Parts: sequence; C-alpha cells; structure tokens
Amino acid sequence: MKFTKMQGIGNDYVYINCFEETVPDPVELSKLVSDRHFGIGSDGLILICPSEVADCRMRMFNADGSESAMCGNGIRCVGKYVFDHKLVDKTEFDVETDAGIKHLKITEENNKAVKITVDMGIPEVTSTLPEPIVIDGKDYEFIGISVGNPHAVYFMDHINELDLESIGPSFEFHERFPERTNSEYIEVKSRDYIRMRVWERGSGETWACGTGATASAVASVLSGRTENTVEVELKGGNLTIFWDREKSGHVFMTGPAVEVFEGEFDITNL
Repeated sequence: MKFTKMQGIGNDYVYINCFEETVPDPVELSKLVSDRHFGIGSDGLILICPSEVADCRMRMFNADGSESAMCGNGIRCVGKYVFDHKLVDKTEFDVETDAGIKHLKITEENNKAVKITVDMGIPEVTSTLPEPIVIDGKDYEFIGISVGNPHAVYFMDHINELDLESIGPSFEFHERFPERTNSEYIEVKSRDYIRMRVWERGSGETWACGTGATASAVASVLSGRTENTVEVELKGGNLTIFWDREKSGHVFMTGPAVEVFEGEFDITNL
C-alpha cells in the first residue's frame, strides 16, 4: 500500500489516496501505522476518498483506531494533497467530512499549496459560559465548543508547566463527557494572541490541533478575552483563526500543510 506522510504544524498523519488504494481495515491500520516504534509513526490515519457530494471525502482515525468526524490540520493536508497531486484543478473546492462539507481555499506558490484556509462552519456552544467541573479533586472551569467534534477549553496560566501525560486522561474520560472530549489549555497573551496545549481524544498530547485552535479562539471571543481574529500558538507552529461573528457566523482557519515523505507499507497481514 502506498502512503504519504504529511503534517500540519506538527500534527502528523499517514494519508492514503483511496482513489487508487483500498484499505480493508482502517481501524487496525491506524493503530499499526501510528506506532512510532513499530509503524510509520503518526497521530493517526487519514483516508482521501472519492465523494458523491464534494470533490473528495476525508475519513480520519486516531492513533487508538477510533474514528473522528473532523480534523482541522488533517483537512488542510488533504487540501494540499489533492491540489498538489492534481486530484482537483482549482484553488477552491469542497471536502466531505462526517462533520459536513468543508470549503477550502488554496494559497499556492509554484503550483504547490503552501497555505490553506478552511471554512470550519458555525461553532456550537455545548456548556454554560463557563461551566465548573471537578477533575482529580481540583476545581476548573471550561467552555465547551463543538466544531464537528467536541472540545473543552480551559483558561489558565503557565500551561508549559502542566504534566499532561499524567492529567490528560482524567480530562478526556471525565463523566461529564460520555463520548470523551478534546481538551485545550489556553494562556491568553494579548487581545489577538493566545498560546495553547492540547490533549486530543484518542491520541494524547499532540503538537497541534486545528479544530482545537478553532474552538479555543471561539471560546476566547465568547469570554471577552480576545478580538474576532486570533493568532493561536501551538507546539508545532501558529494558526490564524477568524470568526465572522457578525455576518455569516462561520469560523475560518488558515495555516500551512507539508508533505514529509512518501513510501509503501505492507498490509498483507492486516
């Protein structure tokens, strides 16, 4: 099976072109390829598939094999792949996801996509503003935002001092979130700049999360901490989030996508 390794500000996935390849068991394949010691090494697996309602379809699987409806960094990489590999011949096109059809706009240089803007749709508030919660005996407050997948956003200082490997699972598997949740830890630096760490549902701490950055920007605006355009600093790089709150209500995410390498992987024993 041919694959392409891609990353969006350090959020890395293995991508399969299902216009050409067939994946018999994506759940087990995601577990296998994600392993950084015995596999390719990634935060999960993303399939680029034909679609009857859009230019292509994205299916996203976490490192533990669980399927998610949407991935912000992943969909930017899908956009770069289909543009660079000539699966589409235009700079604006649609990608079908389990969170709906997303519209992408490509910024190109030398016929290659270098930045991708994704219309992330209209965010949904899923908590009170804010909502108190007790985790491991400690009091916190979070703002729940869905952008096709669930997020709980926590505002705090000194996020680099957090031991996410120890505390992350307690946030993800808390009884308040029966389907688990992605958790974002946010340090506000100014009215247009925030820093973020993320514990992703099914993958643990990752270097970046596009939907998490989107949800965090929305939560920052809703709580009066920032303006409608926010630069989000993550471990792997920065994303720009713009919430067109007054007009369309849609949120737009802009950031890079990079093709790391191509290869082949033996799936005969899968």
